Amino acid sequence: MSGELMGTTALRASHADRDRVVDVLTGAAGDGRLTTEELDERVEAALTARTLGELAVLTADLPVVAGAVAAEVRDVVRIEQHGGSAHRGDGWVVPRRLEIRSSLGDVTLDFTRAVITEGTLHIDLDMHLGALRLVIPPGVVVDTDSLVFSYGKIKTRGRADAGAPVDLRIEIVGQIRLGKVVVRRTRRAVRKSPTP
Repeated sequence: MSGELMGTTALRASHADRDRVVDVLTGAAGDGRLTTEELDERVEAALTARTLGELAVLTADLPVVAGAVAAEVRDVVRIEQHGGSAHRGDGWVVPRRLEIRSSLGDVTLDFTRAVITEGTLHIDLDMHLGALRLVIPPGVVVDTDSLVFSYGKIKTRGRADAGAPVDLRIEIVGQIRLGKVVVRRTRRAVRKSPTP
């Protein structure tokens, strides 16, 4: 995998990262959130995990997930590609800022099972002949007011939940040429991780 495409979840996990996740799992079992069998399975998976993404998935359904990954939240993550596609999905750790440079390809950011610890994500976009696809649950809003379109468009699918509190605000700036931004809303609620 190209280093340019490698996101936070693809980074190699350290012994300390694995130990933190095991601590979270043990605490969750002590609180009655995991059965003994689930604890054994997840601890085994944590001890053999190779990447931060594999670790994040193990605690994604627990309320203390931020304790396992908070140290890995980055200020800036970059996605650079030409003629390819990039995808961030289950368990990816949302950074404070995302820089996307893409031509002749698509970038998909799925926030439905992402690890979210901040209230705002700034996306600096420079895209040519491609699409930025955002999959967002209730509680996530997208602001494209500062994005410059040159023969491009924005499409929004699904109905907004006007009553949902805002857990994450995505602010997109930059430019898109001969391309589009597609926002698809889902019904699954965002899992906002508490700050430790």
